Amino acid sequence: MALHPVVEQVTNRIIKRSRASRAAYLAHLEAARVQGVQRGALSCTNLAHGFAAFPANDKLKLREQKKPSVAIVSSYNDMLSAHQPFEYFPKVIKDAVRDIGAVAQFAGGVPAMCDGVTQGQPGMELSLFSRDTIAMATAVALSHNMFDAALYLGICDKIVPGLLIGALHFGHIPGVFVPGGPMTTGISNKEKAAIRQRYAKGEATREELLEGESASYHGAGTCTFYGTANSNQMLMEMMGLHLPGAAFITPGTPLRDALTAAASHQAVAISQQGGSYMPIGHIVDEKSIVNAIVALHATGGSTNHTLHLVAIARAAGIVIDWNDFDELSKVVPSLTRIYPNGEADVNHFQAAGGPGFVIRELLDAGLAHEDVNTILGHGLRKHCMEPFLGEDGKVVWRDLPQQSGDDSVLRPATNPFASNGGMVLVQGNLGRAVMKVSAVKHEYHVVEAPALTFDSQEEFMQAYKDGKLNRDFVAVIRFQGPRANGMPELHALTPALSNLQDAGFKVAMVTDGRMSGASGKVPAAIHVSPEILAGGPLGLVRNGDIIRVDATSGTLDALVPEDVWAARTMATADLSKSHIGMGRELFAMFRGHSSPAEEGAATFPLPSPIPTTVPLHEGVDANEVVPGSDEDFLFRTQK
Repeated sequence: MALHPVVEQVTNRIIKRSRASRAAYLAHLEAARVQGVQRGALSCTNLAHGFAAFPANDKLKLREQKKPSVAIVSSYNDMLSAHQPFEYFPKVIKDAVRDIGAVAQFAGGVPAMCDGVTQGQPGMELSLFSRDTIAMATAVALSHNMFDAALYLGICDKIVPGLLIGALHFGHIPGVFVPGGPMTTGISNKEKAAIRQRYAKGEATREELLEGESASYHGAGTCTFYGTANSNQMLMEMMGLHLPGAAFITPGTPLRDALTAAASHQAVAISQQGGSYMPIGHIVDEKSIVNAIVALHATGGSTNHTLHLVAIARAAGIVIDWNDFDELSKVVPSLTRIYPNGEADVNHFQAAGGPGFVIRELLDAGLAHEDVNTILGHGLRKHCMEPFLGEDGKVVWRDLPQQSGDDSVLRPATNPFASNGGMVLVQGNLGRAVMKVSAVKHEYHVVEAPALTFDSQEEFMQAYKDGKLNRDFVAVIRFQGPRANGMPELHALTPALSNLQDAGFKVAMVTDGRMSGASGKVPAAIHVSPEILAGGPLGLVRNGDIIRVDATSGTLDALVPEDVWAARTMATADLSKSHIGMGRELFAMFRGHSSPAEEGAATFPLPSPIPTTVPLHEGVDANEVVPGSDEDFLFRTQK
C-alpha cells in the first residue's frame, strides 16, 4: 500500500529540517571507520592491555587482528527485576560468539536505576539525567576502540534510550539490542490500581498495599504493564534493533537463551568482517525515527518518549518536535489495549500477536516505512515474524497468524480501538505540553476549573491528606522541569487524583514535570515547555485563575485578561532541598545545561555542521543529494 500522505509529509519535513546536522553525523560516522578490525588502529601497548586477561585462544584471535571483537555493554544489577537476568547473559554471548570464530568482551557496565523504587522519592530527581549518564558510560565502554560490533543489554525507562544515544555516538559500530523479557503475569493491573486507590483513601493498610504490590511485581523480568520500559522494547522492535519478536519472551526460558545466542551471531554477521556491514548509525535514520513515533501511537506507549525519542534522534543528527508527534497521532490508529489503556498486560499482548503483528499491520496500512535498514539488512518486513525454539535448540522464525489471538487486546488496522494514537499536543498562553488521552474518558478531555498551585508533589499530597482538594480544580505542579529539580515523574499523584475524579470532581493536572507511561485516566498536560526556570509562563499562574485544559481543540490556557497577565511577575521557589542529598549535588551540571523538554531535555549538542571546506565530488550538486542517503555521506566525506 502507498505510504500515508501525512506520514510522508512529516518524514520529508524532518529530512529537510535535519539536513545539515544529519549530514554532519554521517560524515563523522564515516571518518571513525578503519580498514580491517577497529583494534588495528591501536599500538602494541594499547592492544596488549586490551587482551591481557583473556584466555589464550581468545587472546590469539585478538592478537591476529582478523576476527571481529564484540563489545558487551550491560545494565545488569540484581536489584532491578528487569535487569537481574542479565547476570548470566555474558556467558551465553561469549560462548555463542566463540562458536563462530569471533571474540566477545565485557566492555563495560552502565548504571540502571528503577523508577518503580524511586517513584515519589528524592532519588527520582536523578532519573531523567541517568539517561545521559548511561549514554556517557556507554561511550566510556566503547572508547577503548577494541570493538567491531556491540551487544547492548537493557530494558527499562532511561536505560535503553541512554544505551542507544551512546551507541549512536559510535554510529560506525554495528549494534544489536538484547532484551531480557517481562516477568510472568501476577495479579491483574486492575486489582493493583484498586488497592492503590483504596490505600490513598485510607481504606487499605500498608500491609495490604505491600501484599498487592508484591503480587504484581513478583519475579525476574520487566514489569508487565505498558509503561516506558515495555514501550522501549516495542520501539526497538519497530526500529529493527532487536531480532524479530525478542521483546516479550520471558527470562529463564530456553527460547530466551536461544534468542540471546542468535543476537550474538547477528552482531558478528553485521560487523565489517562478517560480510553484511550494517552500522547502527545507518539503521537509525529519519524514516526509522518516524516509524518509532508511529509505533508509539499505535500501541498507546509512554509519553516519556516525547523526550527520549527526541534525544535519540538528536544523537543521530535528526531534529524532531512535538508537532511531528501530534500530526502522526491524528492519523495512526490505536491497535492495542494494554494497561493503563486496557486491562491486559504485555504477556497477553505477546500471546495475541505481539510486536510483529503491529509492525505488519502498520506496513500494510501504509503507516510505516518498509524501506529502512535493520540488523537483518534492508527492509522492515523481515521483522513481522514470531520466534520459536527449533528441534536443535536454536531459534526459528515463522509468519504470524493473520488474525489476532485476542481482539480485546490487539486488533488489525482495519478495525482499531480508536482512529488516532491518543497523544495530543496542547498549546496556548501556558506554553506547549503533551497529553496522553488514550486511557482518559472522553468527558474528561476538556477541564475548565480554578488553578491550585503547588511547588512540589509533597505539597500536593499534604493538601490531599488534609481534605483540602474535594473540589473542582486544575493542579498546577510547578518547578518540576529539568533545570529546576531534574524533572521527576509525578506518578505518585495518580491514585489521589483518580480518587477525586471518581468522587465526581473535575480535576486535571498541568506541570512542567513528567508523568509515567502509566499515567492513567486523569487528564494531565505534562512536560510544559518552556519550564519556569527557562522563563515559562506557568510561573505566572496564581491560585484561582481559571485554567482550560482542552485535548479536543489542543489548547492550554489561563483565562486571565491580557493586561493582568502581562503585569504579573514570575513566581519563585526555594529549590535548595532538591539540589542537595541523595547525590543530587553531583547532577548540578545536568540541571544547568539541560535543553528544553521539547528538545529532549538533553545535555549534549546536535552534531556540528560539516565545514564548508569539505568538497563534493566533481559534478555533484549538493542540492540534488537526498539528505541521509548513502550517497549523501559518500559525497560529503573526504576520502
